Amino acid sequence: MFGLFKKKSEKEKLQEQYAKLLSEAHALSTSNRKLSDQKAFEAEEVMKKIDLLD
Repeated sequence: MFGLFKKKSEKEKLQEQYAKLLSEAHALSTSNRKLSDQKAFEAEEVMKKIDLLD
């Protein structure tokens, strides 16, 4: 409860974005492979940014 107004760090924001992109890529994998690959690539780019923050 005390963390209610705590702002998210840059790393936390990137981790959420990474998870969202991966789930989109997984959902698209059955219908549109090209778009799925693009989302997976974007997720990998976000992961590289996360690694740079560490």
